[in-house]
Amino acid sequence: MTEFPKAYEPQSIEQKWYPIWETLGYFQPTGPNRPYTIVIPPPNVTGSLHMGHALQHTLMDALSRCRRMQGRRVLWLPGQDHAGIATQVLVERQMKAEGLKRVELGREEFERRVWKWKEESGGTILRQMRREGASVDWTRERFTLDPDLSRAVREVFVRLHEEGLIYRGAYIVNWCPFDQTSLSDLEAPKREVKGHLWHIAYPIKGSSERIVVATTRPETMLGDTAVAVHPDDERFKHLIGATIALPLIGREIPVVGDETVEREFGTGAVKVTPAHDLSDFQIGQRHGLPHVVVIDQTGRMTVDAGERYAGLDRFEAREKIIEDLAAQGLLVKTEDYTHSVGHHDRCGTPIEPMISLQWFMNVKPLAEVALQAVRDGRTRFVPAVPWTRVYEDWMENIQPWCVSRQLWWGHRIPAWYCDNEHVTVSRVDPAECASCGSKALRQDEDVLDTWFSSALWPFSTLGWPDNTEDLRQFYPTNDLVTGYEIIFFWVARMMMMGLKFMNDVPFDTVLITGIVRDANGEKMSKMKGNIIDPLDQFDKFGTDAVRFALASMAVGSNDMTVQESKMESARNFANKIWNATRFVCMNLGDPKGQPAAKWVPSDALADRWIRVKLNSAIEQVTRAFEEYRFHEAAQTLYHFFWDDFCDWYIELSKPLVASGEDSPEVRNARERIAYVLETSLRLLHPLMPFITEELWQRLPHEGDSIMVAAFPIVETGLDEAKSREQMETLIALITKVRNIRSEKNIPLQSRVKLHLAVSDKDTAALVNENSHHVKRLARVEEIFIADRLPALEEAVRDVVGGIEVAVPLEGLIDPEKERARITKELVRKEGEARGLASKLDNLSFVERAPRDVVDQARNRHGELIAEIETLRSSLGKF
Repeated sequence: MTEFPKAYEPQSIEQKWYPIWETLGYFQPTGPNRPYTIVIPPPNVTGSLHMGHALQHTLMDALSRCRRMQGRRVLWLPGQDHAGIATQVLVERQMKAEGLKRVELGREEFERRVWKWKEESGGTILRQMRREGASVDWTRERFTLDPDLSRAVREVFVRLHEEGLIYRGAYIVNWCPFDQTSLSDLEAPKREVKGHLWHIAYPIKGSSERIVVATTRPETMLGDTAVAVHPDDERFKHLIGATIALPLIGREIPVVGDETVEREFGTGAVKVTPAHDLSDFQIGQRHGLPHVVVIDQTGRMTVDAGERYAGLDRFEAREKIIEDLAAQGLLVKTEDYTHSVGHHDRCGTPIEPMISLQWFMNVKPLAEVALQAVRDGRTRFVPAVPWTRVYEDWMENIQPWCVSRQLWWGHRIPAWYCDNEHVTVSRVDPAECASCGSKALRQDEDVLDTWFSSALWPFSTLGWPDNTEDLRQFYPTNDLVTGYEIIFFWVARMMMMGLKFMNDVPFDTVLITGIVRDANGEKMSKMKGNIIDPLDQFDKFGTDAVRFALASMAVGSNDMTVQESKMESARNFANKIWNATRFVCMNLGDPKGQPAAKWVPSDALADRWIRVKLNSAIEQVTRAFEEYRFHEAAQTLYHFFWDDFCDWYIELSKPLVASGEDSPEVRNARERIAYVLETSLRLLHPLMPFITEELWQRLPHEGDSIMVAAFPIVETGLDEAKSREQMETLIALITKVRNIRSEKNIPLQSRVKLHLAVSDKDTAALVNENSHHVKRLARVEEIFIADRLPALEEAVRDVVGGIEVAVPLEGLIDPEKERARITKELVRKEGEARGLASKLDNLSFVERAPRDVVDQARNRHGELIAEIETLRSSLGKF
């Protein structure tokens, strides 16, 4: 037979199989059966693989491989997002190193440069996905700026504009003064900032009374157009309708009553700056207040801020305004105050809420339909709690979506302006103005928010707006696997767009994963320097091991910590699979020409038991995949293969399987063990594709690849209870004798006598029938079964499963020496346990040490306590 290496070397195997799978077309959907579709959350073209990708791709690949083996017509569609801001920032950074600026190149030349970068350097993550074993259909790979997808984007924009759902208007947006663009909330995450809460007195005109407001941004007061109070606040009721002389500016502004004012915040009165705050903008709309812009797009004060402050940076103006207010006796007090401020996630600049003329989308009508689709169960979230409610909350409180971005890289807005400022929105570049016929047209400089094209991903990638075969076959998709942080920004928008343009939900199930954190539970980031590169983990432990470890940690949408101990355990499991298969193959001979192994009926307890255990594993793993409980699938596979198959069935079958004889009994034993192993490999394949393919090819099998072999199915009618119960009794007895040997330090070469008191006739018969297994696996010379144990002077006595056990020690050990040995070991372990307990009681250690280290200390302390109890019990048994 082909040489079977002793050592498992994952790198050579992983490099070998992926090109074969891809070349043979196994990743493409084939056959007449029911389709199964996943579209990959498109990673940024600027990105590289991180542990979050590795987790989600593992789960998507496991689902795809399982469904493919179950006979479904599987399409897992890959692609990338053009990542407007991220890509533009990256390329501009490269240009800066060359002394170039975007505006100097011009738009066309800049776009050519970005496309060149994309062709040369983009797509790193897609190449890395091959390393993961991701079974995506590369022939259908998409990019959000592909011509077909760009046509879909323009079609959606134009249709929504024709319906009045996309419009141009002035509204509050997140503005980055550094990158000169509007941002989504996701691109402007909040950071805790230590600042101040300034209390400022606003004089009431024609009165000596003053109204005090509290603000964290005094520079915006120059744009105030009102002060708002709650209409039921007894402190200020009498001032509603009064006029204020705005400090430092002198502009007259009213006091208005508005129910959104929080009476408990600050002084209970709030300044209203409609041009620089979303809440203030909404108050301004309700009360017809004017918009005064006092901070421009570069973050500097405008002429409307007054001559003294015009041209100053917003934070420089803040300091001068505070000084001037204090000088005029209007600064009542200053408090230290920590609050949340949005920062651009790319450059770190504090964002400026700003009223801006932008393109907006009224998403409320679409949100109502998308909300109902989840309530009707057409799309479900897993886990349902809390993510269904999170989705509903967002959709119920949805606001207009600012879809324009002041960038050059992306889908340019299909709107053109003539000199008369008429707007022409068109599917194709127009030759003249639709309103006045002017041929002097200029296209809008802005591009669409990256999430706009991503929202169309489930159907634009399948060929929409054309009625393609792919669209008819694979939409709606089945499972979406994504993180909870983009439920609103991506999942909700795909729901709205899918229902609007396809009249159907884009996916049946949304599987929400947690965040993969470092060993200390911290979110990984380049800034923190705690990034764990999955490629490094693949090199160290093997891809299959990393995949298996990630799946075993994927409990619902809980965040997980990366622990190398989990990777090591999974690597050891892969080694166990390799070694077990090597043993079986070495006793089967050359698999070439041999048909796949079939189950040969047997009355032997071990054979009946393993068949039941295998059937149970198939049932549990199948259900776990159906219910997206990947950790349960991993744990079931681990314990079945390692504990049941390797530790017991191989050992129980070894005398026949490894026999030098060529008899029907031996051949049948080999057939059975090969059957169990081959079935187990197929069960393991979705989580560990590389090692299972390599080993499956070395066994007798049917078909060209395990990828397209049938996923195991549950047998019905097996008598589970009796064989399980009997085998558990036998395993418990053998384990008990082994433990006695270990506890008493009985030399391996010494065979013991075993006395059993068994009152139940069936149990006695069970032990008698399987005495050869007990003797071989527990190293027992003779077994004596009676109704009661004989009188034995030096013996260890115990009870297991209703069986009284006694092992005579005479001639095997020196009782005094053994007692001394155990006592010495007990003292050593008690000392180690006290040391660990002291360390764990130290808050400094628990709070500052890496979480993995603390967890290891806790686990070791627990192990020591159990070992100490065992040693004490051993002393008591002399």
